[in-house]
Amino acid sequence: MKYLKILSLFIFLFSFASCYDNKMEWLDKKNDVAESELPLELKEQIARYDVLKAYNPHDKFILGVGIGLSLYMEKGNYYEITNANFTGVVAGYEMKHGAVVNSRGDFNFQNIDAFLAETKTNGLHIDGHTLVWHTNQNASYLNGLIAPEVIPGTDGDNLLINGDFEDGAIGWGSWGSGKTSVEAVSDVKLGGEQSLKVVTTAGSSNLWDVQIQAPEVPLVVGHEYQISFWIKSEGSGGVRISFGSNGEMSSQYPWHTEGEYVSTTSTWKQVIYDKTTIDGGTFTAVGNKMQLRIDMGKFPNMTYYIDNATVVDLDAAPSIANLISNGNFENGSISPWGSWGNGSSSRISNEGEGYGNQGYAMVLINPAAAQSYSAQAAYEFESALKNGQKYKATAMVKSSVSNGAIQMQVQNASYGGQYSGGRTIGLSWTEMNWEFTASTNDRIKFIFDFGEVAATYYIDNVVLQEIIEKRSRNALRSGPVIIEKTPEEKAEIIDTSMESWISQMVGRYKGDIKAWDVVNEPMDDGRPSELKTGIYKNPEDFAADEFYWQDYLGKDYAVKAFNLTRQYGNSTDILFINDYNLEYNLAKCDGLIEYVKYIESKGAKVDGIGTQMHISINTNKGNIAEMFKKLAASGKIIKVSELDIKVETSTPTAAQLAQQADMYQYVIDMYKQHIPVAQQYGITLWGISDNAIEHEYWIPDDAPNVWDKNYERKHSYKGVANGLAGKDVSAEFSGRLQ
Repeated sequence: MKYLKILSLFIFLFSFASCYDNKMEWLDKKNDVAESELPLELKEQIARYDVLKAYNPHDKFILGVGIGLSLYMEKGNYYEITNANFTGVVAGYEMKHGAVVNSRGDFNFQNIDAFLAETKTNGLHIDGHTLVWHTNQNASYLNGLIAPEVIPGTDGDNLLINGDFEDGAIGWGSWGSGKTSVEAVSDVKLGGEQSLKVVTTAGSSNLWDVQIQAPEVPLVVGHEYQISFWIKSEGSGGVRISFGSNGEMSSQYPWHTEGEYVSTTSTWKQVIYDKTTIDGGTFTAVGNKMQLRIDMGKFPNMTYYIDNATVVDLDAAPSIANLISNGNFENGSISPWGSWGNGSSSRISNEGEGYGNQGYAMVLINPAAAQSYSAQAAYEFESALKNGQKYKATAMVKSSVSNGAIQMQVQNASYGGQYSGGRTIGLSWTEMNWEFTASTNDRIKFIFDFGEVAATYYIDNVVLQEIIEKRSRNALRSGPVIIEKTPEEKAEIIDTSMESWISQMVGRYKGDIKAWDVVNEPMDDGRPSELKTGIYKNPEDFAADEFYWQDYLGKDYAVKAFNLTRQYGNSTDILFINDYNLEYNLAKCDGLIEYVKYIESKGAKVDGIGTQMHISINTNKGNIAEMFKKLAASGKIIKVSELDIKVETSTPTAAQLAQQADMYQYVIDMYKQHIPVAQQYGITLWGISDNAIEHEYWIPDDAPNVWDKNYERKHSYKGVANGLAGKDVSAEFSGRLQ
């Protein structure tokens, strides 16, 4: 109600009451009541306040707000409040790695470009948020870069006995003047438990100076064969293959396409000989046996490791048939697979998204958590499984989340089934397997149940085969070859990825953005002087967007990040490090300040420190003041980067809203009191309103912001304005509206 109307009502009541003999005493003294003394209610006071930025304490002070890009671009109340009240904005999510970088490492800047164009039109300063963090990353992409290299197993039985050296050097012979030692070892291996170590002498100089000979392999005349093995060396070495003198192969001393020998390094390398890699003819059996030799005496004082040697008959009929005809999806389709249930969907992947980053995979998308069997993908057999027959099902699978879940089953027409039980599926390709005995003759479908966890699942190389009880001892003992990257290789890959990300983001927007949150939340809450890490966590417990750059680049990861941001941005950009709970955990505040000193001791420049301040009406005020004193003493530019204040309920009382307003004002008062003006960057409120659309993922069931769910000013608006102005602005208001 406006107070001019109140005064009119007073006059009316006075006129009306004068008709009566018993007049109310206060009406008789109307000349004693001044308009300025009339009660100015809180809601009317708040309505009379100007926009918040009108109370900024000085010209360089940035009053910012963290906003959702899509809500702002809708140009409704949210948009109008932002433009009217603030001098700066921060995109809450859309400028982070997870929003910009896709699963193939491509960058999508379309939404940011539109956002910056709109905010610049409205005269808003833009802060970049945030470049290097342990969350809101495309963790699936980053983990994929450093995931083990997965090499599919040989297509066919391995005819070579003990090619994986799990039985030591049994069956293998060795000789030559350049031989120092040949032995099975366990300290270096590709897979399994052992490899074969070969050491040459100082005088070794010819390939034939050291030869190792594999166990004899039976051949079929006229069949083509593939020979492969994995090798690494402690230095730059070289090997070739040769054969015995019985003329068992069409090329006894094959010349590899790389030259006389295959070069080796300290990285595991697969060497493959077949008809496509031998110059001058086919690799075909002309005798009934093979005496394979590996020549490795060319380089003196060289140490080699050999593992997973195989000989495969390329013309042999498959020993075990896959009962699933389209299990590798290499026809570019998932047909004849079908899927249904729980609003799920299925599709073929993009090329290159299959297992081993090759070919295609089947993609299953479950939108919401339910029962495992609520979402299913099924393949129907041409003929039913055999009662009492043992079967083995295998598939390569991965998920978009670290705690995905899949179950295999075989089912009859009446939906009766046998189940593998749920298996946890993570972010990297892994083999899922299940052995079972068909309990009836009517199992006609093979099914993946994927309804338990909301996620996107990739499935490839699905095989269902009968188990032959007496398979050859020569058969491959394991599935694919898995090559783990070394810590040094992972560090190099992640280092390159960080540079690519920062150079693209900062370089693109250097003309528009002059301040960046470079490193976010580096310090560990439980060990406040140490960096946050994922080392002590089970990777399966990681959130889908959780990735710790520091676990691969070490303590200097922030040094790298600040140097790159300076390199690809502007020399005058203001670069921040940012963290939370600094007012709650003062030791963490100290730890962050010490880390800044460390970063600068390594040659990088940190301009400012951001304190997030996601606090509540019950936060310790003494700690808040002490935090600002500590931050001021660092000499750095200081900003409050993400301020919101919880009331611990979605339906606060008037008293709780008053406490919230008081806390907002107190934070601003303490910032201005303890941070010298020259070090004041500004304060950013985190979000506009209490509307549920702003709190789907952040502080739900509370009322932490300055506008209510209907975009009306709350009591906190008065607290913020008074804090900025340094006084109770409403004390100057009178009962009359001008």
